[in-house]
Amino acid sequence: MRSGGNSAGHALSSLVSACRQQKASSLFITRATTTEHESMEAPWRDMKEPRINLVVKFGGSSVATAERMREVAQIICGFKDTMPMVVLSAMGKTTNLLLQAGSEALHTSPKSVGSLQPLRAIKELHRETATVLGVDNDTKDDMESLLLQLTQLLVGISIMQDLTPRAKDSLVSFGERLSTRLFASYLRTHGIPASQYDAPEVGVITNDNFTNADVDYPATLEALRASFSDHMSGKKCEVAVITGFLGRGASTGAITTLGRGGSDLTCTLLGAALNLEEVQVWKDVDGVLTSDPRIVDGARPVDFLTFEEATELAFFGATVLHPLSMQPAAEYCHDTNMGVRVKNSYNPLAPGTLISKERDMDDALVTSIVLKQHVTLVDIVSTRMLGQIGFLARVFEIFNNEGLSVDVVATSEVSVSLTLDPAKTLWERDLIDEELEALMQAFQGVAKTSYRRGYSILSLICNVKRTSEILERVFRVLGRQGINVQMMSQGASKTNIALILNDSQATHALHALHKEFFGSS
Repeated sequence: MRSGGNSAGHALSSLVSACRQQKASSLFITRATTTEHESMEAPWRDMKEPRINLVVKFGGSSVATAERMREVAQIICGFKDTMPMVVLSAMGKTTNLLLQAGSEALHTSPKSVGSLQPLRAIKELHRETATVLGVDNDTKDDMESLLLQLTQLLVGISIMQDLTPRAKDSLVSFGERLSTRLFASYLRTHGIPASQYDAPEVGVITNDNFTNADVDYPATLEALRASFSDHMSGKKCEVAVITGFLGRGASTGAITTLGRGGSDLTCTLLGAALNLEEVQVWKDVDGVLTSDPRIVDGARPVDFLTFEEATELAFFGATVLHPLSMQPAAEYCHDTNMGVRVKNSYNPLAPGTLISKERDMDDALVTSIVLKQHVTLVDIVSTRMLGQIGFLARVFEIFNNEGLSVDVVATSEVSVSLTLDPAKTLWERDLIDEELEALMQAFQGVAKTSYRRGYSILSLICNVKRTSEILERVFRVLGRQGINVQMMSQGASKTNIALILNDSQATHALHALHKEFFGSS
C-alpha cells in the first residue's frame, strides 16, 4: 500500500491549510471583488531546485466555466513545493457540442453553417470565458483563429456531405486546444509563468485508428521526456498546460483521439514519462465510488484500489477513469511505482482514492459494484458437437473482422455465450440490427448463432479469493428479490465477477447488492 508521504501529499496538506484560512465557500467564489489582474504566487516559490514533480488533470466539469477555471487555478496555487504540469479536457460539454455540430453540418448548406446552434454555443462560451478571465490579446487572437478553423472544417463537412473518423478527430480536438490556451493565459495574467502545449506536438504518438487510437508507449514516453527535459532539469520554471485526449497518428501525422475520457491517459503518460511518484486526476466526485452515485444515493468513496481493480471498473462501465489510463502506471513505472490519485475539484479537502500497484486485501470483500446497461447477449454453438479444434479461435476472429468488442465470455468445448460492446469510441451507440444480422451471417457454416437484446452486466469488483462467501451472499439476496442471473463469468484478472441480468431487473439488483455489501442503497 502506498503512503501519501510524497510531494503530492505535501501539496494536499498545504491546500488543507490554505483552505482553513478561508470561508468554506471561498474556493467557489467568482472573485468579483478582486482586481482584474490580481497576482497569485507560483506553487514552486519555495523550492530550491524547481522541476515538475506532479501532473494534475482536470476534467470538463472542472473547467466548465470561467469561474471553475479560476477555482482550478486556486487549487494549483495552493500546492506547496510543487511545480505542476496541468492536463485539461475541453470546457464542459464542448466535445458533445462539437460532435453535434458535425452531425448537423451534414444536413446544413455551407452558407448556413455559421448559424448552427452548437457552433454558436461554442463560440459564445469561449469568448465569454476569455473576457471574464481577462486573457491577453495574443490568446484572444489564437482563440479567434481556432474558431475560424472550426467553422471552415464544418463548412467542408457540409460541402463533402461526409464526416470521416479522421475529420471527426480533427473536429473534437478544438475543445482541448481552446481550453488550454485560455487557462494558460489566465495564469500568466495573474503572475504565474505558464505555457500551453498541444499533446500531438510534444510527443503523444498513436496508430491511425481514428476516434479510438492506440498509444505507441515506447515512442510516446521517449518523446515526452525529450519535450519536457528543460522542465525536469530546472532550466524552465512554468506551469505547462497540455491538451488531454489528443495524439498524432504515426503514419498520417493527423490528429487522433484516445477515446472518451482520454485525458486521463494523457495524465498518466506524462507521469510515467517523467518518472513521477504520483499523478492526480481531478473529477466532480470524491474519488472512485462503491457504485454510480446517479443510481445509488448511498455510494461512497473507496480509499484504495489496485491498477487491476481500477481497470476492471473502467472497462465495465465506471466513467470516472479511462479504461487504459492505468497502463502507463502499471507497466512503465517500475522505478517509482507511480500512484494515481482521483480527487474532487468541487471538494478539494476530500482525500480521494489512491490507485497503486498493490494494496492490503486482508479485509477486502467487495470494493465496488458497477452496472453496464443495454448490452446484447450472443449465443454461439458449434455445428460440430465435439472436439472442434480452433473453434474459439475462429469465433473471435469473426468478431475481430466485424469490428465488434466483446465484454463478458462464458465458454464450453462447443458453445460460447458473450456480451457485446458496440463502441468504446467518441459516439456511444447501440448495435443496429444490420450489424447483428451481418454477424449472424458471418457464422454460417461455423456455428449456430442467436442474439438477445435488453441485458445488463452487473460487475462486482471484489476479492475473488473469497468467491464462495461473495457468491453465497449474492445469490441469497437475488433469490429473495426474485432476480434470475442469465449468465455469470469470473474474469482472468481475479478481481471481477460479472453477472448478466435482464435490463428490467438490473437497477433493482444493484440497489439490493449495494445494501448487502455496503449497508446503504
